[in-house]
Amino acid sequence: MDLMVTILVALALSAGRCSDAYTRNDFPTGFAFGSAISAYQWEGAVDQDGKKPSVWDTFVHSRNLDNGDITCDGYHKYKEDVQLMVDTGLDALRFSISWSRLIPNGRGPVNPEGLQFYKNFIQELVSHGTEPHVTLYHDDHPQDLEDEYGGWTDRRMIQDFTAYADVCFREFGSQVKFWTTINEANIFIIGGYVGGDTPPGRCSTCLTGNSSTEPYMVAHNLLLAHASASRLYRQKYKDLQGGSVGFSFFAVGFTPLASSKDDQVAIERFKAFFFGWMLGPLTYGDYPEEMKRIVGTRLPVFSKEESEQVKGSSDFIGVIHYIAATSIKPQPSLSGDPPDFSSDLGVSVIYAGNFTDLDYAVAPWAMEGVLEYMKQTYGNPPIYILENGKPLKQDLELQQNDTPRVEFLDAYIGAVLKAVRNGSDTRGFFVWSFMDLYELLSGYEYSFGLYSVNFSDPHRKRSPKLSAHWYSAFLKGNTTTSLGSQGITQLQSNLSSSI
Repeated sequence: MDLMVTILVALALSAGRCSDAYTRNDFPTGFAFGSAISAYQWEGAVDQDGKKPSVWDTFVHSRNLDNGDITCDGYHKYKEDVQLMVDTGLDALRFSISWSRLIPNGRGPVNPEGLQFYKNFIQELVSHGTEPHVTLYHDDHPQDLEDEYGGWTDRRMIQDFTAYADVCFREFGSQVKFWTTINEANIFIIGGYVGGDTPPGRCSTCLTGNSSTEPYMVAHNLLLAHASASRLYRQKYKDLQGGSVGFSFFAVGFTPLASSKDDQVAIERFKAFFFGWMLGPLTYGDYPEEMKRIVGTRLPVFSKEESEQVKGSSDFIGVIHYIAATSIKPQPSLSGDPPDFSSDLGVSVIYAGNFTDLDYAVAPWAMEGVLEYMKQTYGNPPIYILENGKPLKQDLELQQNDTPRVEFLDAYIGAVLKAVRNGSDTRGFFVWSFMDLYELLSGYEYSFGLYSVNFSDPHRKRSPKLSAHWYSAFLKGNTTTSLGSQGITQLQSNLSSSI
Protein backbone atom coordinates (compact mmCIF):
# COMPACT_ATOMS: atom_id res chain seq x y z
CA MET A 1 0.00 0.00 0.00
CA ASP A 2 1.68 3.23 -1.16
CA LEU A 3 1.75 6.60 0.56
CA MET A 4 -1.37 8.05 -1.09
CA VAL A 5 -3.34 4.88 -0.37
CA THR A 6 -2.33 4.91 3.28
CA ILE A 7 -3.28 8.56 3.65
CA LEU A 8 -6.64 8.42 1.96
CA VAL A 9 -7.90 5.06 3.19
CA ALA A 10 -7.75 6.46 6.70
CA LEU A 11 -9.46 9.65 5.63
CA ALA A 12 -12.14 7.85 3.65
CA LEU A 13 -13.09 5.82 6.72
CA SER A 14 -14.10 9.04 8.44
CA ALA A 15 -16.10 10.35 5.45
CA GLY A 16 -19.61 11.41 6.26
CA ARG A 17 -18.95 12.42 9.86
CA CYS A 18 -19.93 15.94 10.72
CA SER A 19 -17.03 18.31 11.17
CA ASP A 20 -16.12 19.24 14.71
CA ALA A 21 -17.13 22.70 15.80
CA TYR A 22 -14.35 25.24 15.32
CA THR A 23 -13.88 28.98 15.29
CA ARG A 24 -11.71 31.27 13.28
CA ASN A 25 -9.37 31.54 16.26
CA ASP A 26 -8.45 27.89 15.79
CA PHE A 27 -6.52 28.81 12.64
CA PRO A 28 -2.95 30.10 12.77
CA THR A 29 -2.34 33.82 13.08
CA GLY A 30 -2.18 35.34 9.62
CA PHE A 31 -4.26 32.63 7.95
CA ALA A 32 -6.17 34.46 5.19
CA PHE A 33 -9.88 33.99 4.68
CA GLY A 34 -11.33 35.51 1.57
CA SER A 35 -13.52 35.04 -1.45
CA ALA A 36 -13.00 35.20 -5.20
CA ILE A 37 -14.18 36.54 -8.54
CA SER A 38 -12.60 36.76 -12.01
CA ALA A 39 -12.48 39.45 -14.67
CA TYR A 40 -14.62 37.91 -17.41
CA GLN A 41 -17.14 36.55 -14.92
CA TRP A 42 -17.64 39.75 -12.90
CA GLU A 43 -16.58 42.89 -14.75
CA GLY A 44 -18.89 43.14 -17.76
CA ALA A 45 -18.22 46.32 -19.79
CA VAL A 46 -17.24 43.98 -22.59
CA ASP A 47 -16.26 46.62 -25.14
CA GLN A 48 -15.98 49.76 -23.05
CA ASP A 49 -13.00 52.05 -22.55
CA GLY A 50 -10.73 50.37 -25.06
CA LYS A 51 -11.18 46.72 -24.14
CA LYS A 52 -10.91 44.30 -27.05
CA PRO A 53 -12.25 40.72 -27.29
CA SER A 54 -10.71 37.86 -25.36
CA VAL A 55 -11.04 34.24 -26.41
CA TRP A 56 -14.03 33.95 -24.08
CA ASP A 57 -15.84 36.77 -25.88
CA THR A 58 -15.27 35.11 -29.22
CA PHE A 59 -16.13 31.62 -28.00
CA VAL A 60 -19.50 32.41 -26.41
CA HIS A 61 -20.70 34.76 -29.14
CA SER A 62 -19.70 32.42 -31.96
CA ARG A 63 -21.80 29.68 -30.31
CA ASN A 64 -24.68 31.90 -29.18
CA LEU A 65 -24.12 30.99 -25.52
CA ASP A 66 -24.77 32.93 -22.33
CA ASN A 67 -22.06 35.54 -22.02
CA GLY A 68 -20.26 37.92 -19.69
CA ASP A 69 -20.99 41.08 -21.65
CA ILE A 70 -22.63 42.66 -18.60
CA THR A 71 -22.75 39.93 -15.93
CA CYS A 72 -22.40 41.64 -12.49
CA ASP A 73 -21.29 44.97 -14.01
CA GLY A 74 -18.43 44.99 -11.54
CA TYR A 75 -16.55 47.41 -13.77
CA HIS A 76 -19.00 50.11 -12.70
CA LYS A 77 -20.07 48.74 -9.31
CA TYR A 78 -16.67 47.89 -7.82
CA LYS A 79 -16.90 50.43 -4.99
CA GLU A 80 -20.23 49.01 -3.87
CA ASP A 81 -18.80 45.49 -4.05
CA VAL A 82 -15.70 46.37 -2.05
CA GLN A 83 -17.94 47.79 0.66
CA LEU A 84 -19.84 44.48 0.74
CA MET A 85 -16.53 42.65 1.10
CA VAL A 86 -15.57 44.90 4.02
CA ASP A 87 -18.96 44.46 5.67
CA THR A 88 -18.66 40.69 5.27
CA GLY A 89 -15.26 40.71 6.95
CA LEU A 90 -13.05 39.35 4.16
CA ASP A 91 -9.31 39.44 4.78
CA ALA A 92 -8.59 39.16 1.08
CA LEU A 93 -10.10 39.08 -2.37
CA ARG A 94 -8.83 36.92 -5.18
CA PHE A 95 -9.55 38.42 -8.59
CA SER A 96 -8.02 38.45 -12.06
CA ILE A 97 -6.90 41.09 -14.51
CA SER A 98 -8.26 41.02 -18.05
CA TRP A 99 -5.25 40.94 -20.36
CA SER A 100 -7.41 42.24 -23.21
CA ARG A 101 -8.57 45.19 -21.10
CA LEU A 102 -5.08 46.17 -19.97
CA ILE A 103 -3.21 45.46 -23.23
CA PRO A 104 -6.00 45.11 -25.81
CA ASN A 105 -3.83 43.78 -28.64
CA GLY A 106 -2.01 41.33 -26.38
CA ARG A 107 1.25 43.21 -26.78
CA GLY A 108 2.22 46.81 -27.30
CA PRO A 109 0.45 49.89 -25.88
CA VAL A 110 -1.19 49.76 -22.47
CA ASN A 111 -4.82 50.88 -22.43
CA PRO A 112 -4.92 53.91 -20.08
CA GLU A 113 -8.59 53.40 -19.14
CA GLY A 114 -8.02 49.75 -18.31
CA LEU A 115 -4.92 50.61 -16.31
CA GLN A 116 -6.81 53.23 -14.33
CA PHE A 117 -9.68 50.85 -13.58
CA TYR A 118 -7.38 48.27 -12.00
CA LYS A 119 -5.46 50.94 -10.09
CA ASN A 120 -8.73 52.30 -8.72
CA PHE A 121 -10.05 48.85 -7.84
CA ILE A 122 -6.85 47.80 -6.09
CA GLN A 123 -6.66 51.10 -4.22
CA GLU A 124 -10.27 50.67 -3.10
CA LEU A 125 -9.46 47.22 -1.70
CA VAL A 126 -6.23 48.26 0.01
CA SER A 127 -7.69 51.43 1.51
CA HIS A 128 -10.40 49.31 3.13
CA GLY A 129 -7.94 46.76 4.49
CA THR A 130 -8.69 43.97 2.00
CA GLU A 131 -5.61 42.18 0.65
CA PRO A 132 -5.61 41.79 -3.15
CA HIS A 133 -4.62 38.36 -4.47
CA VAL A 134 -4.23 38.86 -8.22
CA THR A 135 -4.44 36.18 -10.90
CA LEU A 136 -2.77 37.30 -14.11
CA TYR A 137 -4.40 34.76 -16.40
CA HIS A 138 -7.89 33.36 -15.79
CA ASP A 139 -8.36 31.57 -19.14
CA ASP A 140 -9.02 34.76 -21.13
CA HIS A 141 -6.11 35.80 -23.35
CA PRO A 142 -6.62 38.39 -26.11
CA GLN A 143 -8.23 37.05 -29.27
CA ASP A 144 -5.60 38.89 -31.32
CA LEU A 145 -2.89 36.54 -30.03
CA GLU A 146 -5.02 33.50 -30.79
CA ASP A 147 -5.59 34.75 -34.32
CA GLU A 148 -1.98 35.70 -34.91
CA TYR A 149 -0.17 32.54 -33.86
CA GLY A 150 -2.52 30.19 -32.02
CA GLY A 151 -2.08 31.56 -28.50
CA TRP A 152 -0.71 29.04 -26.03
CA THR A 153 0.11 26.48 -28.74
CA ASP A 154 3.03 28.71 -29.74
CA ARG A 155 6.13 29.55 -27.71
CA ARG A 156 5.76 33.22 -28.68
CA MET A 157 3.08 33.35 -25.98
CA ILE A 158 5.80 33.01 -23.32
CA GLN A 159 7.36 36.31 -24.29
CA ASP A 160 4.05 38.13 -24.65
CA PHE A 161 2.78 36.82 -21.30
CA THR A 162 6.00 37.86 -19.58
CA ALA A 163 5.71 41.37 -21.02
CA TYR A 164 2.09 41.55 -19.81
CA ALA A 165 3.15 40.35 -16.36
CA ASP A 166 5.88 42.99 -16.32
CA VAL A 167 3.27 45.74 -16.81
CA CYS A 168 1.18 44.33 -13.96
CA PHE A 169 4.14 44.00 -11.57
CA ARG A 170 5.32 47.51 -12.41
CA GLU A 171 1.95 49.24 -12.19
CA PHE A 172 0.26 47.38 -9.34
CA GLY A 173 3.07 45.69 -7.42
CA SER A 174 3.44 48.38 -4.78
CA GLN A 175 0.03 47.32 -3.45
CA VAL A 176 -0.21 43.68 -4.58
CA LYS A 177 1.85 41.10 -2.67
CA PHE A 178 0.26 37.88 -3.97
CA TRP A 179 0.37 37.00 -7.65
CA THR A 180 -0.94 33.82 -9.27
CA THR A 181 0.30 33.54 -12.84
CA ILE A 182 -2.01 30.86 -14.29
CA ASN A 183 -5.48 29.80 -13.16
CA GLU A 184 -6.13 26.03 -12.81
CA ALA A 185 -3.80 25.18 -15.68
CA ASN A 186 -4.77 21.52 -16.05
CA ILE A 187 -8.50 22.18 -16.39
CA PHE A 188 -7.92 25.09 -18.76
CA ILE A 189 -5.95 22.69 -20.98
CA ILE A 190 -8.48 19.86 -20.79
CA GLY A 191 -11.40 22.17 -21.58
CA GLY A 192 -9.70 24.21 -24.27
CA TYR A 193 -7.50 21.65 -26.05
CA VAL A 194 -8.85 18.16 -25.25
CA GLY A 195 -12.64 18.46 -25.32
CA GLY A 196 -12.93 21.87 -26.95
CA ASP A 197 -15.78 22.77 -24.58
CA THR A 198 -14.14 25.99 -23.42
CA PRO A 199 -12.00 28.62 -25.19
CA PRO A 200 -10.18 28.49 -27.44
CA GLY A 201 -12.25 25.45 -28.40
CA ARG A 202 -9.53 23.34 -29.99
CA CYS A 203 -9.56 19.53 -30.21
CA SER A 204 -9.14 16.72 -32.70
CA THR A 205 -12.87 16.66 -33.49
CA CYS A 206 -13.23 20.46 -33.44
CA LEU A 207 -12.71 22.75 -36.43
CA THR A 208 -9.10 23.18 -35.35
CA GLY A 209 -6.78 21.45 -32.91
CA ASN A 210 -5.03 18.18 -32.09
CA SER A 211 -5.85 16.48 -28.79
CA SER A 212 -2.85 14.19 -29.18
CA THR A 213 -0.17 16.88 -29.02
CA GLU A 214 -1.60 20.30 -28.18
CA PRO A 215 -2.51 19.64 -24.51
CA TYR A 216 1.13 18.82 -23.79
CA MET A 217 2.47 21.73 -25.84
CA VAL A 218 0.14 24.15 -24.08
CA ALA A 219 1.05 22.79 -20.63
CA HIS A 220 4.72 23.16 -21.45
CA ASN A 221 4.27 26.75 -22.58
CA LEU A 222 2.14 27.61 -19.55
CA LEU A 223 4.81 26.29 -17.20
CA LEU A 224 7.57 28.12 -19.06
CA ALA A 225 5.54 31.35 -19.13
CA HIS A 226 4.94 31.07 -15.39
CA ALA A 227 8.64 30.42 -14.76
CA SER A 228 9.61 33.35 -16.96
CA ALA A 229 7.26 35.74 -15.15
CA SER A 230 8.42 34.40 -11.78
CA ARG A 231 12.07 34.91 -12.69
CA LEU A 232 11.31 38.44 -13.88
CA TYR A 233 9.60 39.23 -10.59
CA ARG A 234 12.45 37.85 -8.51
CA GLN A 235 15.10 39.71 -10.52
CA LYS A 236 13.34 43.03 -10.94
CA TYR A 237 10.64 43.51 -8.32
CA LYS A 238 10.82 41.19 -5.33
CA ASP A 239 13.40 43.14 -3.35
CA LEU A 240 11.41 46.35 -3.76
CA GLN A 241 7.88 45.00 -3.47
CA GLY A 242 8.29 41.97 -1.22
CA GLY A 243 5.59 39.88 -2.89
CA SER A 244 5.32 36.27 -4.01
CA VAL A 245 4.40 34.51 -7.24
CA GLY A 246 2.47 31.24 -7.44
CA PHE A 247 0.79 28.86 -9.88
CA SER A 248 -2.60 27.18 -9.52
CA PHE A 249 -4.05 23.84 -10.57
CA PHE A 250 -7.30 21.92 -10.15
CA ALA A 251 -6.93 19.15 -7.59
CA VAL A 252 -9.31 16.20 -7.58
CA GLY A 253 -9.44 14.30 -4.31
CA PHE A 254 -10.08 10.58 -4.49
CA THR A 255 -10.56 7.38 -2.56
CA PRO A 256 -7.63 5.19 -3.50
CA LEU A 257 -9.26 1.85 -2.75
CA ALA A 258 -7.94 -0.56 -5.35
CA SER A 259 -9.55 -3.97 -5.73
CA SER A 260 -6.93 -5.19 -8.17
CA LYS A 261 -3.45 -4.51 -9.45
CA ASP A 262 -4.99 -2.92 -12.55
CA ASP A 263 -6.93 -0.51 -10.34
CA GLN A 264 -3.73 0.52 -8.59
CA VAL A 265 -2.09 1.14 -11.97
CA ALA A 266 -5.07 3.36 -12.89
CA ILE A 267 -4.68 5.32 -9.67
CA GLU A 268 -0.98 5.87 -10.36
CA ARG A 269 -1.82 7.20 -13.83
CA PHE A 270 -4.47 9.46 -12.36
CA LYS A 271 -1.99 10.91 -9.86
CA ALA A 272 0.61 11.47 -12.58
CA PHE A 273 -1.80 13.27 -14.90
CA PHE A 274 -3.74 15.29 -12.31
CA PHE A 275 -0.98 16.16 -9.85
CA GLY A 276 2.43 15.38 -11.31
CA TRP A 277 1.81 17.02 -14.69
CA MET A 278 2.05 20.44 -13.06
CA LEU A 279 3.60 19.82 -9.65
CA GLY A 280 6.38 17.59 -10.94
CA PRO A 281 8.07 20.31 -13.02
CA LEU A 282 7.42 22.99 -10.40
CA THR A 283 8.92 20.86 -7.63
CA TYR A 284 11.45 18.60 -9.31
CA GLY A 285 12.04 20.22 -12.71
CA ASP A 286 10.51 17.49 -14.87
CA TYR A 287 7.36 15.57 -15.75
CA PRO A 288 6.56 12.31 -13.93
CA GLU A 289 8.21 9.19 -15.30
CA GLU A 290 4.72 7.68 -15.68
CA MET A 291 3.74 10.44 -18.11
CA LYS A 292 6.98 10.13 -20.04
CA ARG A 293 6.41 6.42 -20.49
CA ILE A 294 2.81 6.77 -21.62
CA VAL A 295 3.00 9.91 -23.77
CA GLY A 296 6.42 9.26 -25.25
CA THR A 297 7.71 11.68 -27.87
CA ARG A 298 4.49 13.70 -27.80
CA LEU A 299 5.51 15.03 -24.37
CA PRO A 300 7.81 18.06 -24.73
CA VAL A 301 11.22 17.90 -23.09
CA PHE A 302 12.63 20.57 -20.79
CA SER A 303 16.15 21.65 -21.64
CA LYS A 304 18.52 21.70 -18.68
CA GLU A 305 18.17 25.47 -18.44
CA GLU A 306 14.35 25.31 -18.65
CA SER A 307 14.21 22.60 -16.02
CA GLU A 308 16.26 24.70 -13.63
CA GLN A 309 14.09 27.73 -14.34
CA VAL A 310 10.78 25.93 -13.75
CA LYS A 311 11.94 24.03 -10.66
CA GLY A 312 11.22 26.08 -7.55
CA SER A 313 9.60 28.89 -9.55
CA SER A 314 6.44 28.97 -7.41
CA ASP A 315 6.52 30.66 -4.03
CA PHE A 316 3.17 28.99 -3.35
CA ILE A 317 0.72 26.62 -5.01
CA GLY A 318 -2.86 27.68 -5.56
CA VAL A 319 -5.21 24.74 -5.08
CA ILE A 320 -8.65 24.79 -6.68
CA HIS A 321 -10.71 21.97 -5.22
CA TYR A 322 -14.38 21.04 -5.44
CA ILE A 323 -14.82 17.36 -6.18
CA ALA A 324 -13.82 13.87 -5.12
CA ALA A 325 -13.45 10.74 -7.22
CA THR A 326 -14.82 7.65 -5.51
CA SER A 327 -13.76 5.14 -8.15
CA ILE A 328 -10.86 5.07 -10.61
CA LYS A 329 -10.71 2.12 -12.98
CA PRO A 330 -8.56 1.32 -16.01
CA GLN A 331 -10.17 2.35 -19.30
CA PRO A 332 -8.29 0.85 -22.26
CA SER A 333 -8.42 2.84 -25.48
CA LEU A 334 -10.45 1.42 -28.33
CA SER A 335 -8.42 -0.51 -30.86
CA GLY A 336 -7.36 1.66 -33.77
CA ASP A 337 -8.08 5.00 -32.09
CA PRO A 338 -5.25 7.53 -32.43
CA PRO A 339 -3.61 8.41 -29.13
CA ASP A 340 -4.86 11.56 -27.39
CA PHE A 341 -4.90 12.94 -23.88
CA SER A 342 -7.96 10.91 -22.87
CA SER A 343 -6.49 7.61 -24.01
CA ASP A 344 -3.17 8.54 -22.40
CA LEU A 345 -4.94 9.04 -19.10
CA GLY A 346 -6.65 5.71 -19.66
CA VAL A 347 -8.97 5.71 -16.65
CA SER A 348 -12.68 5.97 -16.00
CA VAL A 349 -13.68 8.07 -13.00
CA ILE A 350 -16.80 8.09 -10.87
CA TYR A 351 -17.21 11.25 -8.82
CA ALA A 352 -18.87 11.79 -5.48
CA GLY A 353 -22.22 13.38 -6.20
CA ASN A 354 -22.93 14.19 -9.82
CA PHE A 355 -20.13 16.24 -11.33
CA THR A 356 -21.81 16.53 -14.73
CA ASP A 357 -24.93 18.08 -13.18
CA LEU A 358 -22.86 20.24 -10.80
CA ASP A 359 -24.19 18.38 -7.77
CA TYR A 360 -21.03 18.35 -5.66
CA ALA A 361 -21.07 15.92 -2.75
CA VAL A 362 -19.81 16.96 0.66
CA ALA A 363 -16.56 14.98 0.84
CA PRO A 364 -14.18 16.88 3.14
CA TRP A 365 -11.88 13.86 3.39
CA ALA A 366 -10.88 14.64 -0.20
CA MET A 367 -9.63 18.10 0.76
CA GLU A 368 -7.63 16.62 3.63
CA GLY A 369 -6.20 14.00 1.31
CA VAL A 370 -5.11 16.47 -1.34
CA LEU A 371 -3.31 18.64 1.20
CA GLU A 372 -1.68 15.68 2.94
CA TYR A 373 -0.53 14.17 -0.36
CA MET A 374 0.98 17.48 -1.48
CA LYS A 375 2.72 17.80 1.88
CA GLN A 376 4.34 14.39 1.67
CA THR A 377 4.98 14.14 -2.08
CA TYR A 378 5.83 17.70 -3.12
CA GLY A 379 7.79 19.05 -0.18
CA ASN A 380 4.94 20.65 1.78
CA PRO A 381 4.74 23.85 -0.31
CA PRO A 382 2.91 26.94 0.93
CA ILE A 383 -0.68 26.53 -0.29
CA TYR A 384 -3.64 28.83 -0.78
CA ILE A 385 -7.03 27.23 -1.42
CA LEU A 386 -7.99 29.69 -4.16
CA GLU A 387 -11.42 28.23 -4.88
CA ASN A 388 -13.85 26.03 -2.99
CA GLY A 389 -17.62 26.19 -2.94
CA LYS A 390 -20.89 24.61 -3.95
CA PRO A 391 -23.08 25.41 -6.96
CA LEU A 392 -26.85 25.58 -6.71
CA LYS A 393 -29.49 26.18 -9.34
CA GLN A 394 -30.14 29.84 -10.00
CA ASP A 395 -33.36 30.63 -8.17
CA LEU A 396 -33.46 33.96 -6.39
CA GLU A 397 -35.97 32.83 -3.79
CA LEU A 398 -34.47 29.42 -3.03
CA GLN A 399 -30.91 30.69 -3.29
CA GLN A 400 -31.37 32.95 -0.29
CA ASN A 401 -31.69 29.96 2.03
CA ASP A 402 -28.68 28.11 0.67
CA THR A 403 -28.24 25.72 3.59
CA PRO A 404 -26.45 23.10 1.40
CA ARG A 405 -23.75 25.67 0.63
CA VAL A 406 -23.31 26.48 4.32
CA GLU A 407 -22.97 22.78 5.14
CA PHE A 408 -20.46 22.33 2.31
CA LEU A 409 -18.27 25.26 3.36
CA ASP A 410 -18.44 24.29 7.03
CA ALA A 411 -17.18 20.79 6.23
CA TYR A 412 -14.38 21.91 3.92
CA ILE A 413 -13.06 24.68 6.14
CA GLY A 414 -13.02 22.10 8.93
CA ALA A 415 -11.03 19.77 6.67
CA VAL A 416 -8.49 22.51 5.98
CA LEU A 417 -8.10 23.07 9.70
CA LYS A 418 -7.42 19.36 10.24
CA ALA A 419 -4.81 19.41 7.47
CA VAL A 420 -3.12 22.47 8.99
CA ARG A 421 -3.03 20.77 12.38
CA ASN A 422 -1.41 17.78 10.67
CA GLY A 423 1.38 19.98 9.36
CA SER A 424 0.15 21.20 5.96
CA ASP A 425 1.55 24.64 5.14
CA THR A 426 -1.84 25.91 3.98
CA ARG A 427 -2.10 29.65 4.48
CA GLY A 428 -5.46 30.74 3.13
CA PHE A 429 -8.95 29.75 2.01
CA PHE A 430 -11.04 31.57 -0.60
CA VAL A 431 -14.73 30.85 -1.15
CA TRP A 432 -15.81 30.69 -4.77
CA SER A 433 -17.56 32.96 -5.39
CA PHE A 434 -18.21 36.22 -3.58
CA MET A 435 -21.38 36.82 -5.59
CA ASP A 436 -23.28 35.11 -8.36
CA LEU A 437 -21.36 35.46 -11.62
CA TYR A 438 -21.33 34.32 -15.18
CA GLU A 439 -20.11 30.75 -14.63
CA LEU A 440 -17.63 29.53 -17.22
CA LEU A 441 -19.20 26.06 -17.48
CA SER A 442 -22.89 26.77 -16.91
CA GLY A 443 -23.60 30.40 -17.74
CA TYR A 444 -26.35 31.63 -15.43
CA GLU A 445 -28.00 28.26 -14.78
CA TYR A 446 -25.98 27.57 -11.62
CA SER A 447 -24.27 29.90 -9.20
CA PHE A 448 -21.78 29.69 -6.34
CA GLY A 449 -22.23 33.13 -4.80
CA LEU A 450 -22.41 34.14 -1.16
CA TYR A 451 -24.47 37.04 -2.49
CA SER A 452 -27.20 36.70 -5.07
CA VAL A 453 -27.27 39.03 -8.06
CA ASN A 454 -30.56 39.82 -9.76
CA PHE A 455 -29.46 39.61 -13.38
CA SER A 456 -32.89 40.75 -14.61
CA ASP A 457 -32.47 44.00 -12.71
CA PRO A 458 -30.60 46.70 -14.68
CA HIS A 459 -28.92 47.71 -11.41
CA ARG A 460 -27.82 44.11 -10.71
CA LYS A 461 -28.98 44.28 -7.09
CA ARG A 462 -26.84 42.22 -4.68
CA SER A 463 -28.45 40.45 -1.71
CA PRO A 464 -26.84 38.35 1.04
CA LYS A 465 -27.65 34.66 1.18
CA LEU A 466 -27.66 32.47 4.26
CA SER A 467 -24.08 31.51 3.39
CA ALA A 468 -23.01 35.16 3.45
CA HIS A 469 -24.41 35.55 6.95
CA TRP A 470 -22.74 32.34 8.08
CA TYR A 471 -19.35 33.18 6.57
CA SER A 472 -19.45 36.72 7.95
CA ALA A 473 -20.26 35.49 11.44
CA PHE A 474 -17.41 33.01 11.22
CA LEU A 475 -14.93 35.62 9.95
CA LYS A 476 -15.86 38.04 12.70
CA GLY A 477 -15.44 35.36 15.36
CA ASN A 478 -19.06 35.71 16.44
CA THR A 479 -19.91 32.04 16.28
CA THR A 480 -18.67 28.51 16.18
CA THR A 481 -19.60 26.57 13.09
CA SER A 482 -21.96 24.13 14.80
CA LEU A 483 -24.82 23.73 12.33
CA GLY A 484 -27.61 22.47 14.54
CA SER A 485 -31.18 23.37 13.65
CA GLN A 486 -31.14 26.24 16.12
CA GLY A 487 -28.09 27.78 14.47
CA ILE A 488 -29.59 27.49 10.98
CA THR A 489 -32.87 28.99 12.19
CA GLN A 490 -31.03 31.90 13.72
CA LEU A 491 -29.11 32.53 10.50
CA GLN A 492 -32.29 32.34 8.44
CA SER A 493 -33.90 34.93 10.67
CA ASN A 494 -31.10 37.34 9.71
CA LEU A 495 -31.79 37.13 5.99
CA SER A 496 -33.92 40.24 5.96
CA SER A 497 -31.19 42.27 7.64
CA SER A 498 -27.91 43.41 6.16
CA ILE A 499 -24.61 41.96 7.29
